[in-house]
Amino acid sequence: MRGMRIAIVDEDKTDFSASFISQLKSLDPLDVAVMRRDSASELVRKGRKSAYVALRPGFGQTKGIFGQKATIEVGIDPSHQAESGYLQGLLNQAAFMQVQKSLFSPQGAREELQKVTKGEGIWNELNPDQRAAAGKFFSSAADFMGLTDSAASHGKDSASQSGMTMSAKIDVVSVADDAIRPRSAFEIYFPSGVLWALLGCAASFGISIVKERTGGTFMRLRLAPISRAHILAGKGLACFISCVTVCTVLLAIGNLIFGVRITNPPALVVGVVCSALAFVGIMMLISVLGKTEEAVGGAGWGILLLFSMLGGGMVPAMFMPPWLRTIGAISPVHWGILSIEGGVWRNFSPSEMLLPAGILLFIGVVGFSVGVTILARMDK
Repeated sequence: MRGMRIAIVDEDKTDFSASFISQLKSLDPLDVAVMRRDSASELVRKGRKSAYVALRPGFGQTKGIFGQKATIEVGIDPSHQAESGYLQGLLNQAAFMQVQKSLFSPQGAREELQKVTKGEGIWNELNPDQRAAAGKFFSSAADFMGLTDSAASHGKDSASQSGMTMSAKIDVVSVADDAIRPRSAFEIYFPSGVLWALLGCAASFGISIVKERTGGTFMRLRLAPISRAHILAGKGLACFISCVTVCTVLLAIGNLIFGVRITNPPALVVGVVCSALAFVGIMMLISVLGKTEEAVGGAGWGILLLFSMLGGGMVPAMFMPPWLRTIGAISPVHWGILSIEGGVWRNFSPSEMLLPAGILLFIGVVGFSVGVTILARMDK
């Protein structure tokens, strides 16, 4: 896996936390951006980041290992739960490397010995006897680490030689409020199922237009006292009604049988309508990809499957390289899933719905217009 997009929130603002962030940036699987907590949480909630990692105050004092409470907070997008364990593994890797570099070295042990002697940080909470014992430990550790450094120079890791293993203290939280966070996998993955239904409607109606043209039905309709625009508008309306009906039925089944909640009905209505309009335009484009049913069916499904793969309908985005996830933004499936998620569990506000809804409408209008223009030229 490469390019997992995460946001880093440094609330500790110490040299240790800055060094830990640099360690995370050096890991190939992570695409790291440092920002404020509110911005990071909002980007994760909108699906633009997989997770955020917050280094809480006190992280530098505890060196990531001595704190009684979790010092690293991971806010995860509920639709990226599969990435949570992987991210925790990378955080533990970075914490181990950082602790080894800063503490389990002669210099690090001596610096910690000075803190113990002065009673700085967490060592101030210990009584004199405990501080004395800790001082002896770090004094011996400094000498011991000096010996293991010679082993490391021969290609062996000093921490491994000492038999020590570290793991960061991590607290995983959801970025969504408890009232609106997904309660099951059905709420997360049902929107992609709805988009598959829209793909089927678009392909079926696109092929039906070709079938009417090759069978002579379209010619007979052209002889009627109606214009080509009326005929194609009727086709588009029929496709739109079918798309909305299928979406409504699927969402009703999800709600009644699988417990899929509708947290924002107005946003869901906007998402369904805009997604249906987008695929009406795609339907018209598909209908002009060839002159036979076989040609249109093959080319149409080939394009639709590509849209599905790029948009996250088939392959989870976590397995895609960064450049492919960026390209996926051109897929109407991507925006359709996001708009429906906005009404199912993301609870998008009107301003948050503007981007996916606007892009879907643009796709629908452009697709329908281009398809009608090409069809008019083919009939000449």
